Amino acid sequence: MLETSARLLKLLALLQTHRDWTGAELAERLAVTGRTIRRDVDRLRELGYPVHATRGTAGYRLGAGASLPPLLLDDEEAIAVAVGLRGASDGTVAGIEEAALRALSKLEQVLPPRLRHRVRTLRAATVRVGAPAATVEPDTLMAIADACQRRERLRFDYRAHDGATAVRDVEPHGLVHFSRHWYLVAWDVARADWRTFRVDRLTPRVPPGPRFTPRELPEGDAAAYLSMRLSSRAWPCRATVLLHASAEVAGPQVWPGMGVVEAVDEHSCRLHIGADTPEALTWMITSVDLDFRLLDGPPELVTALRAQAARCTAALRDFPV
Repeated sequence: MLETSARLLKLLALLQTHRDWTGAELAERLAVTGRTIRRDVDRLRELGYPVHATRGTAGYRLGAGASLPPLLLDDEEAIAVAVGLRGASDGTVAGIEEAALRALSKLEQVLPPRLRHRVRTLRAATVRVGAPAATVEPDTLMAIADACQRRERLRFDYRAHDGATAVRDVEPHGLVHFSRHWYLVAWDVARADWRTFRVDRLTPRVPPGPRFTPRELPEGDAAAYLSMRLSSRAWPCRATVLLHASAEVAGPQVWPGMGVVEAVDEHSCRLHIGADTPEALTWMITSVDLDFRLLDGPPELVTALRAQAARCTAALRDFPV
């Protein structure tokens, strides 16, 4: 039979599995009597764990309490939390870096040596590439998330990419973290259409607006819609190419925000794509490992593609076959 302290930890681990347990099931798992289970449940409650009795089944469930009690994590959960905290410590939400580092320090202190070694090895081997992302305030994220949850209209001051400011009134649908930026996907009331907004460029106004009935979002979900919007926006250089493969084959090679794949038949599809320059667009098109034919694009793109082809041919001119 387990000693009392070990038994309490085992009982807590069972209750944290987010299911209802009958007293008989717990007693069988821990090889004790029902009376012992009731006594151990009382001990957990005294330690601050909100163990609720479920109606009708004489069972137990771990609920939410007024304060955060200690949590039990298995090996995979502990590593996932550690990796998440490391990312939060230099992430895109302002003001939580210090708290994330404190929490990570506490977690690493109690990790078993084998897990601590895995976390530190991963951290030492990881290099962050790219410019720092724009940060957002936690209060802003929470205000938007709360409006989404309550289905309340949201008014905010918004600064566009060209610096122009305006007050927007929207029905918020959801938040998406994409390419190190936070975006709000929402129905713009004044424009009677769906729009996306960079969260680091908006400042919510209070109080929130009236309740609304959610609308059906194009593309099915917020992440897919955002990807479509980012890839189809007014790039200076745009093109359409015919890929000699089905949309199912080509789709995984087109990363989110790169372009929009349109099915033609079971052997081909169209890729609508855009970039800042013809050279960048040439690289993006040729990065898709499929044969293609240019259907539409500016003359500068034709020149860039020919230059790329000539460059590749010249590179192999004196190479032994």
